[in-house]
Amino acid sequence: MQKPAFDPGLTTQYGAPLRRAVNRDGSFNVRRRGATWRALHPWQTIVNLSWATFGLLALAAYLVANLGFACVYFALPAGEIDGVSSPEAVRRFFQCFFFSAHTLTTVGYGNFAPRGLEANAVASFEALVGLLGFSVITGLLVARASKPSARIRFSRNALMAPYQDGMALMFRAANERPYNLMELEARVLLLSVNTSKSGPERKFDVLTLERPGILFFPLSWTIVHPIDALSPLYGKTAADLVAMQAEILIMLKGYDETFGQTVNARYSYRADEIVWNAKFTPTFFVDPGDGGIVLELDRLGDFK
Repeated sequence: MQKPAFDPGLTTQYGAPLRRAVNRDGSFNVRRRGATWRALHPWQTIVNLSWATFGLLALAAYLVANLGFACVYFALPAGEIDGVSSPEAVRRFFQCFFFSAHTLTTVGYGNFAPRGLEANAVASFEALVGLLGFSVITGLLVARASKPSARIRFSRNALMAPYQDGMALMFRAANERPYNLMELEARVLLLSVNTSKSGPERKFDVLTLERPGILFFPLSWTIVHPIDALSPLYGKTAADLVAMQAEILIMLKGYDETFGQTVNARYSYRADEIVWNAKFTPTFFVDPGDGGIVLELDRLGDFK
């Protein structure tokens, strides 16, 4: 029986043109089709939104709820709500909207108050909606704030640099946040397109690292793959990597001391993002004033 090709979960099937497997933001280049509405998990979706999108969504939900209840109050007979008495329809609607906002947030300034049975029934229901809604938003805020996430910056380019008596593929990473990441591990794969009897297919090779892990991550980490006779990059030129549609896939995994959980980060470099015969310049220095080490994140990708 033929041994199956190594596949990290990205499939060996090839389709031209080959787009990058891992986007620069760490997401996978995969689109899903055919899923039913049951596959949608609203809680997970909202927790994974950006903070700006989450804020706009919360604001939109607040406005829609108030507008909906304002329409109901506006349709009630005159006199059902004290304070809503303007002869102008537009002004009266805004009064209903503000009464709804007072009720939804259970503030109640005293300038509006339900009088009739219908208004009290609607206001009671809206107060319940407000309590439940703000409880859900609070839970989402806690879930988002307590979700561990890594903010790891990678160098803009990977380098093919002189290393000892030969060459090595290397790139740099650094923790943008001042919080501790411990026991960091790196795994690096080479994705290429090879021609077999059945046609072109994607191939994955694990790249051996000079140092696959570090205990502490307060500074930048230069991750190095020495190119020796056993390396799949041995004897390859820049043109060869372009022809192979090579992509370097990276996964970093570490322990977040703040949350007490494991976090990870993904990145990739295409063949045209690898600079040959260059060296990284220092990204940190010792402050002569107090002897402390200063890490300059803006210089993480600098080379010469």
